[in-house]
Amino acid sequence: MKGMSLIVRTITRLLVGFILVYGAHIVLYGHLTPGGGFAGGVMLACALILLVLAFGKEAALDIVSENAASAWDCIGALLFLLIALLGLTGGYFFRNVLDKGKPFDLLSAGTLMWSNIAIGIKVGACLFLVFLVLAAFRIRDEG
Repeated sequence: MKGMSLIVRTITRLLVGFILVYGAHIVLYGHLTPGGGFAGGVMLACALILLVLAFGKEAALDIVSENAASAWDCIGALLFLLIALLGLTGGYFFRNVLDKGKPFDLLSAGTLMWSNIAIGIKVGACLFLVFLVLAAFRIRDEG
């Protein structure tokens, strides 16, 4: 069987769901608490990377294929650009054109939450793809 030992695979099986949920939480609530799109995206990518390390490449690619990760990377970048261009309707680039809600409510920060989601998607997909490329080429220090 590909991957690591039984202990590592068992712990990975238990932790990956928690890491994915916590990463999504950081992306969604990053405008209210420390964190945000980048930190949450790194956590989402780390969950998939942990699957690759514990079970092999096929385990993570069953969840997100390389083509799907590439598409999500592009979607995240395009969504972020569209949010920034939406501000032009209010007069200048990246202006907040959405109503602000109640303080400490999930929808209280206008376009900031949507920007965090776009960055979380972009960073998560991009870091996963970078890991897959480096794993495919097996770059090693020859020194």
